[in-house]
Amino acid sequence: MKRSIAMFVSFFVCALLLAGCWSKKELTDLAVVIAVGLDKTKDGRYLASFQVVNPGNVAGALQRGGGAGGVPVSIYTSTGDTLVEASRKASKKLSRILYYAHTNLVVISEEVARQGLNDVFDAVERSHQFRPTAQLVIAHGHSAKEVLSVLTPIDKISANQIIKTLEFSEMARGQTINTDVWGAIRGLTSSGRNTVVTGVVIEGNPQQGKRQTNVQSSVPDARISLDGLALFKKDRLVRWVNGSTERGVLWVLDRIKQTNITIPWNGKKEAIGYRTVRVKTEVKPQWKKGRPSILVHIQTEGDISEAYVPIRLDDYRQLFQLEKAIGRDIEREVRQAIETAQHEKTDVFGFGEAVHRAHPRLWKRIKKEWDDRYFPHLPVTVKVEASIRRTGLRNTPYIK
Repeated sequence: MKRSIAMFVSFFVCALLLAGCWSKKELTDLAVVIAVGLDKTKDGRYLASFQVVNPGNVAGALQRGGGAGGVPVSIYTSTGDTLVEASRKASKKLSRILYYAHTNLVVISEEVARQGLNDVFDAVERSHQFRPTAQLVIAHGHSAKEVLSVLTPIDKISANQIIKTLEFSEMARGQTINTDVWGAIRGLTSSGRNTVVTGVVIEGNPQQGKRQTNVQSSVPDARISLDGLALFKKDRLVRWVNGSTERGVLWVLDRIKQTNITIPWNGKKEAIGYRTVRVKTEVKPQWKKGRPSILVHIQTEGDISEAYVPIRLDDYRQLFQLEKAIGRDIEREVRQAIETAQHEKTDVFGFGEAVHRAHPRLWKRIKKEWDDRYFPHLPVTVKVEASIRRTGLRNTPYIK
């Protein structure tokens, strides 16, 4: 009798543990959303664009080796006063359930970014499906819908191309930055650091870019390209920076992996190229006469990549002068970036966080006025140590 009761209890417990997949969803019932775009309509409502994968067309295009077959993604749009409402209304246009677990890119229009992102990230962070590691970019000069609609020739899914371009550009060029949703939220909630996000633009004709012929030509009618850094103050975009100022921001943030610097020499502009291979930036807060100050110490090692003037690279005195010139050029870029951020009163470098870590009691007293009173007039000392490790296979250029 006891044995029968024990077996019955065991079976009952197993039945509870193996109750089945009560929340199961069949793959054929899901619309996998790879990217989300956010714009604003004329009446101030959200226009949400969802880039949904067409699985058969993606697999077919890969098997056929190119752009044959249908388009790999489809764009669905809906409007709403909130993002959740827009997402729910999109269900009227699809025969499947929107599934956000594989969403790895969020494209936000410049208009939405200038109006504020607090409402956007609140809805995103609360979702149990949406990943906070999704990459974030700002559509510069075009709508988010237009960016997601462009078909790309190499990576069949344009969202994947943008993500890979962000990754490889930051690694090789040093003028873009990977910012995910969680990093942006951290910048919004921190009182000592603001957010920096890379911008994307469309080169060419956006209307032609959404057609299948865009991936069937060796010269596409439209391409997606990275362009500029968006500087935020709290949750609002306040300034775009490009070129050397753009790289100056990344020098301070210690986000430079590899980049190429061209310096003048003997009266010739862009005479000698220097490629960094190792960079380390330290931000050290200091306290002088009752006010905070910052020391930015940059150490870089690199190689001579090109020389368009006659110079003896086997002469240590010449190399020493080159290292000084490279250091001055990096310092100039950093100072441009700091002056721009101070003019806009947005601490995108995290100087406030550094002060907080070093002097928590002081920070408690000044944090409310940091962006508007202390940061714009913050004394910043920039120290750059540039080293040349290799000069390539030729010490004496053949240019006479």
